Amino acid sequence: MSLNLEMPSVVKDSLGFVGEFKQFISRGNVIDLAVGVIIGGAFGQITTSLVNDIVMPPVGWLASGHDFASQAFVIQDKTTDKAEVVITYGRFLNTVINFLIISFVIFLMIKVINRLKRKEEAKPVSLTTQEKLLMEIRDLLAKEKAP
Repeated sequence: MSLNLEMPSVVKDSLGFVGEFKQFISRGNVIDLAVGVIIGGAFGQITTSLVNDIVMPPVGWLASGHDFASQAFVIQDKTTDKAEVVITYGRFLNTVINFLIISFVIFLMIKVINRLKRKEEAKPVSLTTQEKLLMEIRDLLAKEKAP
């Protein structure tokens, strides 16, 4: 599916650059996207804090009392003419755990949203008088057509 965001040339000419930008930025989907990015950034900070400050200390304690973030494998020590070559697998483990926690939280949120949608769909719908009459007419017409 392709989205054509191109404006007709008549509209472009009459709005000018500033007017065209104002029309673009005032569209609902652009504002929704901006809000989503801001909330996503804040959620990322919360998740990072959850991983670094709450999850990783006990995991590090269980792993012989070391902080994973500082775990690394030195391939080559620093010399006067060469930089140190280090594989920082601890940071990678922190990132993987962070990803798993974010994925799990999103999974739980989707489960809750789907459960709420199912409850909403299961609610009996109260019909108006007009809708009831239309259903009766439909049923009577179906009876007349049946052999």
